[in-house]
Amino acid sequence: MLKSLLLNLSSSSWARRIIMGWSFSRRAASRFVAGDVLTDAIKVIRRLNATGLLVTLDHLGENVTKFEEASAAARDYIEILNQIEVTGVKSNISIKLTQLGLNIDFEGCLDNLRRIARKAAESGILVRIDIEDSQTVDQTWLSFRTLKDEGLTNIGLAIQSYLYRSQEDARALLAEGARFRLCKGAYKESADVAFPRKADVDANYDSLTEILINSAIAAGAEPAAPDGRYPPVAAIATHDPKRISFARKHADRIGFPKHALEFQMLHGIRNDLQIMLAEEGYPVRVYVPFGTEWYPYLMRRLAERPANLWFFLSHLLRY
Repeated sequence: MLKSLLLNLSSSSWARRIIMGWSFSRRAASRFVAGDVLTDAIKVIRRLNATGLLVTLDHLGENVTKFEEASAAARDYIEILNQIEVTGVKSNISIKLTQLGLNIDFEGCLDNLRRIARKAAESGILVRIDIEDSQTVDQTWLSFRTLKDEGLTNIGLAIQSYLYRSQEDARALLAEGARFRLCKGAYKESADVAFPRKADVDANYDSLTEILINSAIAAGAEPAAPDGRYPPVAAIATHDPKRISFARKHADRIGFPKHALEFQMLHGIRNDLQIMLAEEGYPVRVYVPFGTEWYPYLMRRLAERPANLWFFLSHLLRY
């Protein structure tokens, strides 16, 4: 019930106006968001790199309503790529297609993605497409396939274990050379398309973990790039110790090397676990968002974990 409420609020314009108007909300968001501008994010990336962690950088913003905003977001990402190159930080990028205009003009969105991917390819950087709600999935896969057919192979995808369709999608796209970030899913979905029970989401997550790792070993167990720009085929994105344990045990059972199994986690959550896994020899990548459009991101983080919500409420009580 509470998770559903928070997810509803994440897309509510009236709640956005109220909550973003509270000064303590921005302070609470700063735990998960690197800052308002790119220079803030670069500082955070340097700090994470110094502890052995890789990064995927996300410029917050989604569901834009004007194509001018989508074009501006594409230009921002090209500048982000420039700064990754100039500074030498160990990072790639994550993007949302609704930020590039998916809900306005598919072909225009695809052109924005194409320009970003071409720029990233010059520096050997992977562009990870964040998966959004279930209504965007088919167009996301089409975007990947279209650009791959054009020779742009530096596009990564994400797969959500709460969707019924994900195993079929993963198998088909892995056969086409896709690289996946596996996550549980953070949007409000109906029982028509997504598992309503957490136990089923977790079970499907473990099944998808097996699919990804088995596909990766069949493809040669390619390691993560040391410069942080290119991840391996299989990226397990979770803070759930049980899911991490399952992935590690399955990898050990089939002789899958640590350097080819990347764990991904969110900035501001379980840094201790991130460093522990990195010290054990696994590549660990931290999802670092920055920007002023932090409201929907914050609300989804609050919906995901009770500890995050308590952190937010503790700021409210001190306000």
